[in-house]
Amino acid sequence: MSYSICIGTIGSGAWLSTDSGDSWKRVQGPNGLWSESRVYCLQNHPKEPRTIFAGADDGLYKSTDGGQTFTHLDTPMNSRDVWKIAIDPTNPDIIFAGTRPAALYRSKDGGQNWQQLPVDMVDECPNVRIPRVTALVVDPVNPKTVWAGVEVDGVRRSLDGGDTWARIEEGVPDPDIHDVTINVNGSVKVLTTTPHEIFATTDAGAHWMPLGVDGRFKLPYCRALTQKIDDPKTLFVATGDGAIGCAGGIQRSRDGGNKWEMAKLPVEPNSPIWTFAVHPANPDRIVTCSHYGELYATENAGDSWAKLPREFTEIRAVTWVPN
Repeated sequence: MSYSICIGTIGSGAWLSTDSGDSWKRVQGPNGLWSESRVYCLQNHPKEPRTIFAGADDGLYKSTDGGQTFTHLDTPMNSRDVWKIAIDPTNPDIIFAGTRPAALYRSKDGGQNWQQLPVDMVDECPNVRIPRVTALVVDPVNPKTVWAGVEVDGVRRSLDGGDTWARIEEGVPDPDIHDVTINVNGSVKVLTTTPHEIFATTDAGAHWMPLGVDGRFKLPYCRALTQKIDDPKTLFVATGDGAIGCAGGIQRSRDGGNKWEMAKLPVEPNSPIWTFAVHPANPDRIVTCSHYGELYATENAGDSWAKLPREFTEIRAVTWVPN
């Protein structure tokens, strides 16, 4: 059955395929994303299968028709790059957004009104110069717990739904945070990726354990981390040979991160794998992209992958929704 894929690029806007990647069209105005927009993130609504939020270089957008059209939302983020969006799965009216320059915002009414949250973040940092929020997730078991990761300024955690925040000072020695995900498999485990390691905590950040992937992954640069929606023991990590590298790979674990296997892709990606798209409509389908414009998809939870024919400029975001 065909499905729609929406991608966000750096400098050529958003693109949509309604036939599983066979053909594509650019998504653009008059009241939505533009042909030269920089689109950093795409986030599906947890209760509305064809609603997508997009973060771009001029704030926040929303689509209710599977990415066919996007409407710009008037928010305090209009002059910021929105890099990450997270929606409370138990109450989708509560939405969080993270930006560059690094800041966090929250809406309690589905995105109509927003407030900036009191989070202390640095103005400048190594490597990327202006810090940006690259990870943002709400705990599905206890939605009062919210996690944020900043590139390059460490991990933040809120225990009261975003009202107050603390910086995690111990256990994650590298402040270059790329992703944070919450793995619920009996207990709650929080995982965060850094350039050469994955760290895990089972006590809300009091103690962290490195998984030791630097010596095991053929391509040790870690970016996005996701899990199979109906099987949290199955994890996927986007990897590569460096931030601006020339090779990429996907690592899969079927036991919660103890053992890993490198996916057999049809071709060697031209750059690091960047992010993943999953959807409860089909937990076995995962779409992913390389940093420099390639798209790959699996219909069997990573047993085999196909490369989609179209290639793009730099991709920062990808999602898929049912037709």
